[in-house]
This record gives sequence, structure tokens and C-alpha cells, in this order.
Amino acid sequence: MSGCVRNGKPILIEDIEEQIDPSIDPLLLKQQFIADGGIKQIKLGDSVQDYDDGFRLYMTTKMANPHYAPEVCIKVTIINFTVTFTGLEEQLLVDVVKKERPEVEKQRDQIIVQMDKDNRTLKKQENDILQKLAKSTKEQILDEDTLIDMLKNSKRVSAEIQERIENAVIIEEQIKTTRASYVPVAQRGSIVYFVVADLCNINAMYQNSLQYVKTLFSKAIDNSEKSDLLEERLANLSDTITKMIYTMIARGLFEADKMIYSFLIATSIRKNSGVITMVSWNHLLRGAMPFSAA
Repeated sequence: MSGCVRNGKPILIEDIEEQIDPSIDPLLLKQQFIADGGIKQIKLGDSVQDYDDGFRLYMTTKMANPHYAPEVCIKVTIINFTVTFTGLEEQLLVDVVKKERPEVEKQRDQIIVQMDKDNRTLKKQENDILQKLAKSTKEQILDEDTLIDMLKNSKRVSAEIQERIENAVIIEEQIKTTRASYVPVAQRGSIVYFVVADLCNINAMYQNSLQYVKTLFSKAIDNSEKSDLLEERLANLSDTITKMIYTMIARGLFEADKMIYSFLIATSIRKNSGVITMVSWNHLLRGAMPFSAA
């Protein structure tokens, strides 16, 4: 670590726990000082090291829900990379639409790129006009042909961009409608993944990466039965995705845990659809609340 501090190189500490080694506190607190000769230094343990401002310290943890003390949180910037249900659903929606309706997703990407390009064009024109106005005197503004031409060109380009935006809004609504029809498939994949991710609470051996589940999700789409009817195709996709992920993950489970795995998938699907309410679920987990007389 001292070499990285001295030479301004980044360092990564992996798999940290909730307790952080106090020996790196000077780095976290940025306790640098200027020594004789104007050299920036820092004290690490019993030694003093030269400090380069290019040094960066990164720490990662595999803990699903770590709880760090306030005194730790104020020393570092914490970034949570844990995938959420909604975030994963959006990722899987992109995957399924790319396979089922590739032209729709391609058109959506083109619209996003074009709108970003148009916004940058308008911003550049605005900056150019403001710079030209700032450099021109009051007498020169009306006689400046270049400025007048810039304003005319800006007006023309703005009209073209506005027309493209209006057309893009219409197309975007059509794309949203098409993509929305595949949301149930993405939801099913997200539901099953979070059940798989929670299996580590049963046994620490049950570790499966998101990338592996997404690979199974993609294979299930390819292997599901085709149909010209959208409703039937969606049903086939959801069914195949559930069965394939269940089967592949169940191969790595103990027999005693497979029933729990099946139960969690079934109840999670029904909770998401509203068949099982949270009141019913809490009643199952905790039992009936004791009756208290008024």
C-alpha cells in the first residue's frame, strides 16, 4: 500500500467486513501534512510516507446488507451497487425485447441517441451566439452579418429539431406500448432471481451470480415454444423461464431445501400478482396476533 500512496496509484481492498482496520484511518481521514521541503506526507503506522494526490483507495464488500457505524460512513463515500427489483426488471425487459422485437429496441436506441445529439447541437448553437454577442459592441450587433446568419441558422435548426422531437414522442409512445406487453416476462425473471439470491439465507453455500441467472433467462427465451399469439407467447416465456431457472438452480441444492425453494418461488409469484396479500403473508410467518380486550 505504501508504494501506491507514494506513487499515486489506486488500490483496491476486496471483501471487507463491517469492521475496518484502524491502521488505514489516516488515509480515510486524509491526514496529510506538508513536511520540510514542501513535500506532502502522511503517517501510516510507525512510518511516514510521501503522499501523491493521485492516490485513490477503493474498498468492496460481498455482504448483502452491511451496517457501517456512523464514524465509518463520514470517512468514506458509500456507493450501493446492489441490484433492485425495478432495476433488474428494466434490464431483463431490454433483454427480452431485444430477442423478441429487436427492431423496437433498436429504434428506441436510435431515438435516444438522436435526441441527445439534437440537445448538444442546440447547446452548441446557443453558446456560439452568446460568445458572438459578448464580443460584439452595441454598434456592431445590427451590422454583424455573421451574427444574423447564425440566428437564422439557429432558428432553422431549432425548427427541424422540434419536428423530430414531435415525431419521436409519437414513436416513443408506440415503443412503450410494445415494450409494456413484455413487462410480465421481465417481472417473472426478476422475481425468480431474488428468490435465488435469498437462498444464501438458508445455506451460505447457495451463491449464484446475477450474470448466471441472466444467462439462464436468455436461454429460456430461446428455448420457449413459439406462438403467433402474443398472450400465448408471453405465457410460454414466463413458464419456460421459471422452469429453467428452477431446474438449474435446484441441481445445486440439498434435497431438504428444494421444497423450500419451490415454496418461495410459488409464493413470490403470487405476492407479486396480489393473490397473496402482505396481511396473509405476515399471518403465515408470525401467526395470529394475540387478542387484547378493550
